[in-house]
This record gives sequence, structure tokens and C-alpha cells, in this order.
Amino acid sequence: MSSIRLRLRIRIRRHHSSTTPMSLVSLRGRLSSSTSTSPPSSSWSPHAAFAAATERVRAGTLSPQDAHRLFDELLHQVTPVPERSLAGFLAALGRAAPSEACRDGPALVLSLFNRVCREEAGMRVAPPTIFTYGVVMNCCCRARRPELGLAFFGRLLRTGLKTNEVVANTVLKCLCCAKLTDEAVNMLLHRMSGPGCVPDAFSYNTVLKSLCEDSRSQRALDLLLVMAKEGGVCSPNVVTYSTVIHGFFKEGKIGKACKLFHEMKQRGVVPDVVTHNSIINALCKARAMDKARFFLRQMVDSGVPPNKVTYASMVHGYSTLGRWKEATKMLREMTSRGLPPNIVTWNSFMDSLCKHGRSKEAAEIFFSMAARGHKPDTVSYAILLHGYANEGNFGDMMSLFNSMEGNGIVATSYVFNILIDAYAKRGMMDEAMLILTEMLGQGLNPNVVTYSSLISALCRMGKLTDAMDKFSQMIGTGVQPNKVVYQSLIQGFCTHGDLGKAKELVYEMMKKGIPCPNIAFFGSIVDSLCKEGRVMDAHHIFDLVKDIGERPDNIIFSMLIDGYCLVGDMGKAFRVLDAMVSAGIEPDVVAYSTLVNGYCRSGRIDDGLNLFREMSDKKIKPTTVTYNIMLEGLFRARRTVAAKKMLHEMIGSGTIVSISTCNIILRGLSRNNCADEAIVLFQKLHAMNVKFNITTLNTMINVLYKVQRREEANDLFAALPASGLVPNASTYGVMLRNLLKEGAVEEADSMFSSMEKSGCAPSSRLINDVIRILLEKGEIVKAGKYMSKVDGKSISLEASTCSLLLSLFSGNGKYQEQIQLLPAKYQFFDGIS
Repeated sequence: MSSIRLRLRIRIRRHHSSTTPMSLVSLRGRLSSSTSTSPPSSSWSPHAAFAAATERVRAGTLSPQDAHRLFDELLHQVTPVPERSLAGFLAALGRAAPSEACRDGPALVLSLFNRVCREEAGMRVAPPTIFTYGVVMNCCCRARRPELGLAFFGRLLRTGLKTNEVVANTVLKCLCCAKLTDEAVNMLLHRMSGPGCVPDAFSYNTVLKSLCEDSRSQRALDLLLVMAKEGGVCSPNVVTYSTVIHGFFKEGKIGKACKLFHEMKQRGVVPDVVTHNSIINALCKARAMDKARFFLRQMVDSGVPPNKVTYASMVHGYSTLGRWKEATKMLREMTSRGLPPNIVTWNSFMDSLCKHGRSKEAAEIFFSMAARGHKPDTVSYAILLHGYANEGNFGDMMSLFNSMEGNGIVATSYVFNILIDAYAKRGMMDEAMLILTEMLGQGLNPNVVTYSSLISALCRMGKLTDAMDKFSQMIGTGVQPNKVVYQSLIQGFCTHGDLGKAKELVYEMMKKGIPCPNIAFFGSIVDSLCKEGRVMDAHHIFDLVKDIGERPDNIIFSMLIDGYCLVGDMGKAFRVLDAMVSAGIEPDVVAYSTLVNGYCRSGRIDDGLNLFREMSDKKIKPTTVTYNIMLEGLFRARRTVAAKKMLHEMIGSGTIVSISTCNIILRGLSRNNCADEAIVLFQKLHAMNVKFNITTLNTMINVLYKVQRREEANDLFAALPASGLVPNASTYGVMLRNLLKEGAVEEADSMFSSMEKSGCAPSSRLINDVIRILLEKGEIVKAGKYMSKVDGKSISLEASTCSLLLSLFSGNGKYQEQIQLLPAKYQFFDGIS
């Protein structure tokens, strides 16, 4: 152990000189008032007093004041206290969980020990032993003051007390807690060689754990291999292997973790439940549930019984993937093994259900929890409230909230924030403010999250005066705005045209030391404005970015170019490209592809082709996206031959032909009356085992109907499940329109019912198409059935549908006499001429 002293004394002396005096100064004033000057009672027994105090520590009823009074008595007597009594008391206090009486036992131990060392009588009546120093150093780690523990070790060395293995392990712990892991490794391998200080498994495991926590699992494995060498001072145990395996999993190195697991078994070290849980949990987080299930079976077969942690990981893994049947099966298996799920497991399951929009099923679990012996807690209520909020189910949300008080659950700020945010996100500000009023009525103050929800909503609604009022109120109540609040306001002022105020808020953020919005933030605003056709407003934001000292990147330049392309102003789009070059940013394939797309959309195909050729001259290689843009443009311009030539060029250049490319070609051939070519190409691709998506098959179903190959189209639709594809709204739309055009009205009705049962909501456009086709075929009753689905919100009558109704049912209309067959609200056409 003498070698430890030589190596660490300088470091420890530095820690000691820099930390201990400060702690003594801070303690001196606090303790002087509590030190008694009266002589101790003659009947006072140190052994009995410390035994009683230790019991109170374990019961959680000993306060810091009580502990200091005990030491007042101790330091004013002359008989030395039995060392076991003092050390036992300090050890119990250091390990004690926080309680109402004493919230920080380790810090109190340090305070009491410093009194003993500082006061003259202390070293006489309570001389610190090697065990006392070990307790105190451990408390330094628990109090997150490991450097102070190293300073105490320096004091220990100066006392001449003989160190032992326990103290050496505690020093390792202090070094690791202080993030001096390399020093800990050095001490472990080279300086724990004195009598009684040979490293053991605990020594190695302490250092291995620290290395893994620092994401240095490979270094930990190297150390494990040193430990495993024949003739080593000790052998790796199950904790050793489990620590390193867990470290590899934490770093995402699943292969290395599994390899070490198998090596562990080959060396005769039997994995325990912790080892298996580490692997299963990591696999579940990686969504490799089949592998996790395999390890669970292997665990059971090897005689290691799974525990609640094992099953909780499996349930959470399956739930995250939406595999509810497997998750439920795990819960049943868990219960059958005598491991009823606890409140944490049920909450986790509910949380996954709510995140997948299944709050109704989560509610069933919630209301059955009491019958299972688990009363829902605040977390349970918050999870279900959040689920209802996300789905806009305000009735159930408020009903659940109102039931909390009757069930003995006190609503927290977090719960109120869920409700306020739910209403605010949907612009229901009156309801949000009522919840805020109730929150204040219950003595809870709004925090930054509360204000953020309200301010963000007001900014989205364009109520910037109200948003600034809330901002001022927030600051007035002492709640400091964060980056989210400022960004909401800046975005609001940018979107609604007050760039001066936006700039002012940016500078205010910078003055307060809050990181100002980055280029990506402003880029999202520019992109949003461009998509709305507000390209001039977007350009003003672009100028603001430069004004506040940010340098626009190629992404935001490309967004602005796309904005001008969208409104067909190619001249300004090219001026932005020139500005990009002037700013020292070389236009990339994205910028050029955007311009090519602008030309193609505006019908200037030749200009698009010229720019496409210019890319090659500038050594910019077109991507799949660029080729797709040109192919789409050429097919739309009915230049089928040129499109085919472009496809051959694409293949020859080695550019990837994606499924999107195939869809463009198939759709383009169909539009240009080349349906037979499209079918032949589709068959060739199918023979090559190309994996189609639902868009491909929608196109081909439409093509087959177009050439009167109805049976093949129906067969392709029927074969979708076997292809692993699910019909979407477009699929049903293609089938419905074609069936109706062919006069198969009953089949179309059946198809529409299948669509509704599958959860695909019909679009307003589809309903209008169906109504018009039926009306034109004289199917008035059938048309009326679909007209009854018009709600004026998600589905409304288009102008062309209203025009057709007017022409058919007005005074001179073809079906004027059948107007009574329409739903009552449409019979107003009667009499209109």
C-alpha cells in the first residue's frame, strides 16, 4: 500500500488543500451555535446514546439537530467512545434514505466527522479508525464530493493508520466517481500490491463499471481479459461479465455484447437474471423482439426464472411496435408465473397504447387496475389524460380529470399543463384559460411550460398582442422565458409580417444568453411561407437571417429558389441562384434539381432539359430525384420517346432506378395511351422480383381497367394482402370509379362498405366523383345515399357537383320529377329555373 501513497499523495494534497478548508469554514459558523458549553451528564452513556441514535437513523426520525446535540455531549466527555458505536452510527447515517427528519445523511456524516477532527477533544474521545475513514470516504461519493474523499484519504495516510483492501476499494470508487478512471485503472493494475491490498472482484467491477459508464466498453473488455488470465489475482464473476455486456449494449454494440455473453458461458460463468435482463432489455429497445423472445426462452430453459423486470422489458418492446397481442400474451405469462404486473408495468403498457392512438384500450386497463390490486397513481392519470388530449377526446379527458379529486389524487402542474396544452393546440383558448384559472385556484403557479403552450397557440392564431401580454405577464411573475417561448414569438411575428419585432426578440435572446434560433429554424419558416405561395414574405425572412448575422446555407437558398419556382417566377429563382454563388456557396444537385423542376412544372421542358445538360458541364451528377423530375415532365408533355431515351440514359449512368421511377414510367405510359407497354413493363419487373408499393399496384389496376381487362384488375386487387400490401384510400378510389363507370353499382357499394370497415376515410373529392357518376347514370337513390355523407366540413359539394344537380333537378331539368328521391336538404333545387 506504500506504493499507493507515493503515487497519490501529491494529487490528494492538492484536493485536500483546495476543498477541506472551504468545507471547514462553511461548517464552522453553522455548528458553533449548536455546540453546548455545559458539562455532560454523569449518567450519559456513549454506547447507549449511539445505539439509540442508530435506531432512530434506521427509523428515519433522527434530525441533523439531534445528531449535533449527540456530538455536543460526545465532545464534552473524557471517556473515549467505543469505536464500533461511533462507526456503526456513521455507517447507518451514510446509508440512510432521505426522510422528513434528515434529507441528506452522507452530507451530515461529513459535517459530524469534520467536527471530530477540528475540535480538540474529538481526537481523544472519538479517534477515527480505518473503518471510520472508509465510511466517510464512501459518504463523499454518495454526496457527490469524490474529490473530498481523496482529500480524506490523504489525511488517512498522514495518520499512519494501516490501510486495507476495503479502503483501497473505496479509493478506487472515489477516483471513478471523480471521473479519474484512467488513474483508477493505473492504481488497480500497478499499485494495489501491498499486504492486504490485493485487488479482488469488487475492485475490478468498480473500475469496469466506470469505464462502461464513460462509453469505454472496449477498454473495459481489455481489462476483463487481463483479469481472466490464468494466474490472475481473481477471476471474473457474473457481475463482471454483466457489467461489460451492459456497457456494449448501451453503446449499441449488440454483436460484441452477444459474443461476450457466449464467451462467459464457455468459461463456466453462469449468467444470472441480471445478465439476461440486460440482453433482453437491449434487444427490446433495438426492436429485435424475435431475438429477445429467443433469449427469454433460453433463459427459462437454462433454469434462470424471469422476474418482473424481464417481462416489463418484453411488454414495453412489443407495445412500442404496436404488437398488442404479443404484449398481452406476455402479461398473461407473467401473471401465470406468479409475477403480477405492478403499477409501473401497467403504466408503461398504457403509455404505449396512448402513443399509438389507442386511448380507449388504455382506458380499459386504467379502470381495471383497481380490480387487479393496483390503484392508479398520478402517472396513470397523466398518461391517460395525455392520450385523450392527443386524440382530441376532450369529454373523456375532462371527465377523468374531474374524477381525480374524488379518488384522492392531487392534480399537479404537469397534469394541468396537459389540459391547457390540449385546448391551446386546437385554438380553444377560452377553455385553456378556464383550466389556468382552476390551476391558480388550487395554489399552483404556471411555469414556463404553461406559458409556452399559451403563447405558441396565440402566435399560431395570429393573436400576437395577446401573446405579448402573456409574455409580459410571465416575466412579471418571475418565470423566465426559454428558447421555446422566444421561438414561438419570433415565428409568429415572422409569419404575420412584423420582422422588426422578430429581430428585436432575437437580439433580446442573445442579450440574455439564450442561444438564438439557428438557420434550420428560419429555414422551416421560409419553407412554410413558400409552400403557401408567400414567396416575398419568405424572401424577407431570408434577409432577416443575414441581418442578425447568420449565414444562409445551401438548404435555405434552395428553399427560396423552390418558392419562386412554385409561383412560376423563374427569373427571380435564377437571381437567388446567382446570390448563392456570390455568397461563396456552390449550387449543388438540390438547387439545380429544384430549378429543373420549376421549368418542368411551368411547361418549359426544353429549358429544363438545357439546365439538366448544364449540370453535367458543371460536374454535378444528376440523382435519381433529378431523373425522376425530367421523366415526369417529359411524360406530362407527351414526349414519350424522349422520356424512354432519358430512362436508358439514366440506367447507363449507373443511377439507381427506384420504385418511384418505375411508378412514374408506368403512370406516364398509361397517360400517353401506351397501356400495353405499361403492362409488359410491369410483368417484366414482376418477373425480376421488384418489390412494388401500393402506388404501383394502384396505377396498374387503373391501367388494366383502361384496356378492359377487368378480371385481371380485380385479381390484382384481391392479391394485395398476399403481397404484404394494404389497400389505401387511393386504391379504393380507383376501384370505385372504374366499377361505377362500368355500371357495376352494387359491386361499387360493396367496395365502399369495405373501404369504411378498413378505416380508410373517403375524401371529399371521391364522394363528389361518385355522386356525379351516379347522377349521370340516373341512379338518383344511390346518389342521394352518398349525398347524405356530405357534412360541410371534411366533405363538401364541389362546384361541378352543384352545377350538375342544378342542371338535372331545376325546373327544366331531366330529373326534376325525381327530386323527392334526394335527401331533404337538397330538394331546394325544385322550382329553380
